[in-house]
Amino acid sequence: MYKDFYKPENYVNRELSWIDFNGRVLGEATDVNNPLLERANFLGITQSNVDEFFMVRVASLHKLAAANVTTTDASGLTPQEQLDAVNAKEHRMVEERYTVYNQQIIPELAKQGINILHVKDLDDKQYEFIRRYFNDELMPVLTPMADDSSRPFPFISNNSLNIAVQLRRDPAQRAMSMKTKEILEGDQEVERHQNEPHDDSKEADIKFATVRVPEIYKRLVRLPGENNFILIDDLIKEFLSLLFPGYQIIKTATYRVMRDMDLDVAEEDTSDLLRAVKHQLREREHGQVMRLEVEHDIDPWLEDQLIDNLHVTERSLYRVDGPVDLTFLKKLSGMVDGHDDLRYKPFKPYLNPALDMDHNIFQSIRKKDYLVQHPYDNFDAVVNFIHQAALDPEVLAIKMTLYRVSGNSPIIKYLGMAAQRGKQVTVLVEVKARFDEQNNVRWAQRLERMGCHVIYGLVGLKTHCKVALVIRRDEDGLRRYMHLGTGNYNDVTAHFYTDMGLFTCDHELGIDMTNLFNMLSGFARPPYFHQLRVSPDGIREFINKKIDEQIEVAKSGGSALIRMKMNSLSDKQIIARLYDAAANGVKIQLLVRGITCLRNDLLELHDNIEVHSIVGRFLEHSRIYYFKSNGNEEIYLASADMMTRNLNRRVEELYPVKQADTKARAIQIFNIMWKDNTKARILEGDHYERIDRGDAAPFNSQEYFVEEAEKMNKQELHQHKNQRHFTSVFETLSKHVPSLHLNNEKGDADE
Repeated sequence: MYKDFYKPENYVNRELSWIDFNGRVLGEATDVNNPLLERANFLGITQSNVDEFFMVRVASLHKLAAANVTTTDASGLTPQEQLDAVNAKEHRMVEERYTVYNQQIIPELAKQGINILHVKDLDDKQYEFIRRYFNDELMPVLTPMADDSSRPFPFISNNSLNIAVQLRRDPAQRAMSMKTKEILEGDQEVERHQNEPHDDSKEADIKFATVRVPEIYKRLVRLPGENNFILIDDLIKEFLSLLFPGYQIIKTATYRVMRDMDLDVAEEDTSDLLRAVKHQLREREHGQVMRLEVEHDIDPWLEDQLIDNLHVTERSLYRVDGPVDLTFLKKLSGMVDGHDDLRYKPFKPYLNPALDMDHNIFQSIRKKDYLVQHPYDNFDAVVNFIHQAALDPEVLAIKMTLYRVSGNSPIIKYLGMAAQRGKQVTVLVEVKARFDEQNNVRWAQRLERMGCHVIYGLVGLKTHCKVALVIRRDEDGLRRYMHLGTGNYNDVTAHFYTDMGLFTCDHELGIDMTNLFNMLSGFARPPYFHQLRVSPDGIREFINKKIDEQIEVAKSGGSALIRMKMNSLSDKQIIARLYDAAANGVKIQLLVRGITCLRNDLLELHDNIEVHSIVGRFLEHSRIYYFKSNGNEEIYLASADMMTRNLNRRVEELYPVKQADTKARAIQIFNIMWKDNTKARILEGDHYERIDRGDAAPFNSQEYFVEEAEKMNKQELHQHKNQRHFTSVFETLSKHVPSLHLNNEKGDADE
């Protein structure tokens, strides 16, 4: 029975597993087989990953611990115990990140003539450049903020870069201010001290101030000379004295805070949801500090000032041996001139001609289903689907869910175009999509202005499914055309997220999609779905049923296989059911990119669970659920991971891939990823190790798919050239037809 596995020792803590995942990303920064600028980018990604982790996950633990919640997670840890373990582990990870930065990335960049310099390293020309840059560009924008009796410690906003300053009044200036002068009081001249804007004569000699680094400027400032840069905070620190005339600068230090940025909307009525989200966006900027990052050599006095005023504990203080906030490394590649050999080789994704703008997409989908895998298949196929729906006079309605879209989304544009052309357009915009709330609120309001009907989500649930439904009047009646995806309708992230999607006009799936949208927009409660499985509850019940079926096959002596690919595996019940299946002889193969709360070293599992994790050039985001027993194969794609929030608290979709060629392709995609022995790691108990491939040839699944896309493009180009050749031959003959001398017109007509 699966509940027999409900023991803390059978589970890995979710938060600690996430830190391990970020460690695998850091492993890509140390992999010398990756291009150097891409390695720098991976290091920057580890920083942005952990920033979000603290703003959300650690913030949640803080709130639970503060409320004295003592219930434990699946691994048996209380919120306070998790908080302590997370901070202890992350302190070690910080040391690892900066070791990579100082001992690998920076020296290897320098060997390639790419330098991130300090002020002491600059030549005269470069120093004169930063002096002018400070005076002309930065000085007018910077604002020094004092902390004294009349000016309280300023608010330090989340994720902003700041410079703490220790300073004292210049003795000569102070002496001058103490002298008495004859001044006019009323109609008499008297001797007294001249009033100053701020009299600090009775205050402590050592003072504190802070300067915020303006975000409108790039963190890396390009210097004279090819590919030479300096950090803007180093530049500002060099000339800080110009901001404090009359004072001596004693010490400076860069620092940054991460605050609680989790959106906690009390949803009682969806009519107020948009207003509530807007309010929370304002409120969360003032959330409690979760982490304070400072330079490792910060002056103790400055450190104490920050600790006292920002109310952080020693546990939440992170001293870093290098620049505070390494996310600037994500921008480095785009700023470096030349050095294409230090970047990934660009490639052109494949676009099936049947899904381009020169063909009628609806006629193509009516003939057969199409399975696409981004970024290897061009995301333009999805954009074209919505674009043609907006233009097609036979299209009556478009219904779509949007979780995250780009800042300049063409899909938004075409949905608005469709509404303005008189089509019924209904869009569910999830305004609670984490860190995209502000963007989504803006898009939702714009869609409304363009004439679309906008739904803001459901009470207590996030709508995370990725579906689009187009209703079209065909020659033989109304028909539903659909796109169902595993990832967001975001044309930017589609270039580096691996996701899968299905174009189909399957009748039963179309009915299910109609019922789903009726549920999202109205009071519909469909009694069942034909082929679509919908969370909350529906996907969990379906996966549980499929696992139980495999167990029964294995118990009866048949061969049973479960294969799953997902971002995270953390749901206690699903893990226990997989344990139960393995204990009963079901072979289980899992591809899990991130959090993995399952451990596969339990004796009861009989080595029946193998888990791989692929971290590479592209972020593995697709979800695949595959079941095979006694020769029967079923494969499903989904928007949902096997996480409790996806199964219980979100609207998600899971759908079958049934057509013979698309089904075979989906299975092949999993097979190819399972063969990866270069970017894949293998789970050993509760942690991942690189795969020991022995004498086997290295195989990188992402590179394989890139090469496959390039081959398809070459084939398409070759076919296109052949078609042009034949067309031009035909056209050349046609041009000469009028000049042919034919004896009888009848014969000409018969031709």
